Amino acid sequence: MADPARARRLAKRIAQIVASSLEHEVKDPRLARVTITDAKVTGDLHDATVYYTALGDTVDAEPDTAGVAAALASATGVLRSRVGQRTGVRFTPTLTFVADTVPEGVARIDELLAQAHDADAEVARIAAEAAPAGDPDPYRAPRDGAAEPD
Repeated sequence: MADPARARRLAKRIAQIVASSLEHEVKDPRLARVTITDAKVTGDLHDATVYYTALGDTVDAEPDTAGVAAALASATGVLRSRVGQRTGVRFTPTLTFVADTVPEGVARIDELLAQAHDADAEVARIAAEAAPAGDPDPYRAPRDGAAEPD
């Protein structure tokens, strides 16, 4: 079992190496708009999971997730050899690529925040038009000349 700090440093270095290799060395056009978001290494430093996000060609276009996954699977050997060359560890970790779900989570949170904002605006509108349910002054005050009860 390796030191957790060493595993974090190795994971960060692997993410940098893979991102740089995708940008400069791997010539697959399906990987042109792929961003490496994170990497995690197991405690024994034998397996690394690399998280990625694929962007569409235009703002409104959906990314080709199946094509990106296939391109990453075919480039895994090249990327693993680059990681082994540039990290200098005794055993080069196996690489597993996983699509990052953060963008979908962000979209869901944005949707929920918009719903909460709309609900707050509706409550504020209703409260502005509301009138008290009972007397305007609900607190009992002694009447002029009447004695207060003990």
